[in-house]
Amino acid sequence: MLNDRQIKVLNFLIEYISINQFPPSVREIQAKVGIKSTSTVNSDLNKLNNLGYIKKNNQMSRSIEILKDANGDSTHKEETIDVPLLGKVAAGTPILAVEDVDSFFPIPDYYSKFGELFMLEIKGDSMIEAGILDGDKILVKKTNYADHGDIVVALIDDSATCKRFYKKNDQVMLIPENSTMEPIIPDNLQILGKVISLFREHI
Repeated sequence: MLNDRQIKVLNFLIEYISINQFPPSVREIQAKVGIKSTSTVNSDLNKLNNLGYIKKNNQMSRSIEILKDANGDSTHKEETIDVPLLGKVAAGTPILAVEDVDSFFPIPDYYSKFGELFMLEIKGDSMIEAGILDGDKILVKKTNYADHGDIVVALIDDSATCKRFYKKNDQVMLIPENSTMEPIIPDNLQILGKVISLFREHI
C-alpha cells in the first residue's frame, strides 16, 4: 500500500511524463513533492517499482515507465484497429449480402498482420457446433481462395452465407456445423473470405 508521499510521487511522474514524454529527474521529484533528500525519492521510486506501479531500468538514468495509477488501474491501453462491420451474414439459409459499411468495430492491433479484414454479424444457428452463435461478430480475412476445411463467407448468386468449405476432387460443398442441417451444393460460388476469429459481446 502506498503512503501519501508515494502517491504524490506517482501522480507527479504520470503528469510529467504525459506532458514531456520522458520522466523527471530525482531532484525534480524532490523539489515538486517537497521531499528532504534524494535518498528518500529513490526509496519511494524503488517501492513504486517493487509494487508494480512503475518499471525502472537501473542501467539507464531517467528510465521510468508507468504501469498503474494510484488506484491500481493499468495505464497500458492496447493498440486497436477499426475494422468495417458490413452487416449480417447467414449461418442458416443464405441471405442478401450487405456491402455497405454499417459501422466500424475496434479489434486488437495483432490482427493487422492478416491483411484486409472485415466483420459480419452472424444470423442463424447453422454454425453452432463450431461455436459460432447467432449474434456473434465474425472477423474475416478478405480472400477469394479457401482450403478444404476452412470456415468461409461465400456468395451464392447474390446471397452470402457462413459455412465450412468442402472440396474433394471437383466437388465443392458448403457444410453447416449443425447436424440437423443439410450441406449446400452451389452451382455458382464466390469465396469472399476466411473466418479467422469471432467476437461475442454477451455470454
